[in-house]
Amino acid sequence: MNVAVELLTTALVLVVALLASVGAAALARLDGATYPAVLRQAASAFATVIALAVAAIAVLT
Repeated sequence: MNVAVELLTTALVLVVALLASVGAAALARLDGATYPAVLRQAASAFATVIALAVAAIAVLT
């Protein structure tokens, strides 16, 4: 049971991180950024969401 909850939580965090990175990329592209800048923004958003999730897990444990 615990393994299933952990796997589902990990999948949810990854989906939220991907959605945040896609949103950041879309907003950067609408602002007229170049493709390398868009990729940089998307990667930064993805890493930030993952870092926040890790920090939240560290606080809760």
